[in-house]
Amino acid sequence: MNPLLLIKTAAKATARAASKIAARIATRVTAKAATLTIMKSAIHPAAKVVTSRGTQVIPIGNFELLLALLFMLVTVSIVLWLGLGLAKKLTIATLRCYGQLLLLGFVLAFVFTHDSPWLTIGALLIMIGFGVQNIISLLKNSPYRLFWPVLGAMTVTGIPITFAVTMLVVGVSPWYRAQYVIPLAGMVFGNSMAGIALAAERVFADLEGRRNEVRLLITLGATAWEASLPSIRAAVKAGLVPTINRTATVGVVAIPGMMTGQILAGANPLEAARYQIVVMLMLAAASSLGAISVALWSYKKAFDQSGAFR
Repeated sequence: MNPLLLIKTAAKATARAASKIAARIATRVTAKAATLTIMKSAIHPAAKVVTSRGTQVIPIGNFELLLALLFMLVTVSIVLWLGLGLAKKLTIATLRCYGQLLLLGFVLAFVFTHDSPWLTIGALLIMIGFGVQNIISLLKNSPYRLFWPVLGAMTVTGIPITFAVTMLVVGVSPWYRAQYVIPLAGMVFGNSMAGIALAAERVFADLEGRRNEVRLLITLGATAWEASLPSIRAAVKAGLVPTINRTATVGVVAIPGMMTGQILAGANPLEAARYQIVVMLMLAAASSLGAISVALWSYKKAFDQSGAFR
């Protein structure tokens, strides 16, 4: 027999045999992988990968929510070991975190589904109300009634900035689209609260520290505004310092929450960065406007109708 023909025949037979073996191995591997996937999905629901709009999102199941408690258990154990007396507060705060955020998820799902202007406005009013109540509770030691200055600062800060971003920058249509308005408003209100609380506390603390100086200026003919201006500047500065620090270190020290959430949800990192830039500038404007507003509207509480320092 021709040696060349013999070699070709042997090569073809070897190739056919190898192909059959590879097909059998691939079939077995596929079957085992499918079996493991089914078992893993039954035991570990969060391992399922859900495809949404071309992106892959790994959902967090009930088991993972309970597993996250380990972080707080470690914290509580350290607190108990050090005898700080904060274990009960940490436990209550953790339970409230679970309850409030899950409830928020259900409420937002309802609001997003119906997408009504009245629901959106109602949600904004509720957010303002709770924000004002929280700030007032932080300032409970203040001898002055600050409800109206705080309410005015929250409203002037939150509403215009939120709708300026949603309508002019993002281009949301219709204007009341809850999917955009409510999350952005929540970030605005949440960050402005810190600036408002800091400025409101600092303006009166600084005026009290300058009591003799303020009374002397009033005696010499200065107006309440002129005597309070250094304290107003100190209060606004105190309200702006956290915002300046956060804005200066963003993207270097830490990835902000909104950008992290979008990336985990499968968004393009560059697109997530663009949204985060808008959010950071929005929050900086909210903190500064809130601090300035509450300082300007509250300093007069330290003076009586005749302009004398209380």
